[in-house]
Amino acid sequence: MEYNTKMLSPDKEGIRAAAEILKKGEVVAIPTETVYGLAANALDREAVKKIFSAKGRPGDNPLIVHISGKPDIYKYAREVPAAAEILAEAFWPGPITMVMKKSDIIPPQTSGGLDTVGIRFPAHRAARAIIEECGFPLAAPSANLSGSPSPTRFSHVVADMKGRIPAAVDGGDCAVGVESTVVCFEGDRDVRILRPGFVSKEDIEAMTGIGKVICDRGVTEMINEGEKVMSPGMKYRHYSPKAAVTLIEGSAEALAGYMENTDGTIDSTVDSKVCAMIFDGDEEVFLGKKYITYGYTSEEQARQVFDCLRRVDDEGYERVYVRSPSRDGVGLAVYNRLLRAAGFEVILL
Repeated sequence: MEYNTKMLSPDKEGIRAAAEILKKGEVVAIPTETVYGLAANALDREAVKKIFSAKGRPGDNPLIVHISGKPDIYKYAREVPAAAEILAEAFWPGPITMVMKKSDIIPPQTSGGLDTVGIRFPAHRAARAIIEECGFPLAAPSANLSGSPSPTRFSHVVADMKGRIPAAVDGGDCAVGVESTVVCFEGDRDVRILRPGFVSKEDIEAMTGIGKVICDRGVTEMINEGEKVMSPGMKYRHYSPKAAVTLIEGSAEALAGYMENTDGTIDSTVDSKVCAMIFDGDEEVFLGKKYITYGYTSEEQARQVFDCLRRVDDEGYERVYVRSPSRDGVGLAVYNRLLRAAGFEVILL
């Protein structure tokens, strides 16, 4: 079905209009502080199916349930470990999702057929206002075509979703730029990170009352075909532009040298279809060559990484070599997204 997609503002009128569409069982793209979400009533299995249809997303990939207040966690989770209460107090509203045993009110279409559900209380004012206006939680994966770079600008949503959904709310650029940290719990105090995000392993470890904090192997390793996953972004190839992505671990000088030896077409005087994606500050090494910069600090890289991957396609490149970010703090989230964008193709120099 093709829609005449309405472009809504995040004011009272736009929020009310978005909520009315959602109450009819339809899908609306909404802003959050992480990335734009493709929202529908999380308790309505038919509405949730429309999310999968709009995205072209596999139905066994679980969705995150977005709530409008901390107490709602007890409505949708059957068991709330002590560690979850600590993290909610420390980081909600904000970019962390907690996977817990789901209550019966959550349909299997929302949870990807699992007996668990990921729950998040977003910090973005418009997102929270829309959920409050609806009176029900919203299932909201990223508002992009499945597998492509996540949308951090409204223009990204329009490019992917115009004609595929009834409406989209323009909330400007997303402040964080990578999807939420997703955690689950082992016992009452131990935390397992399923997907890294802006709330880092180090942030969680600093919380009093938290036990061990473990990064799941799926953060840096490919998940086996057919294996069930508890979090979005773990199983399928994600975040990829049309161009082939190769992740390069090494210095800017090593990357430039590798590209010169591998692709003689990176000189800007040639009609090259190959570029580098490098840190701010690496430009001098790439003078005369085609490149895109994606920030210097991990926080800057998180905000810019998806926009830069989309630019690779917009500027007509067919291959991009990306200088690997730090794996510390927020850098692990950026590395995780680039690793999946590259289909786990990594070269160590």
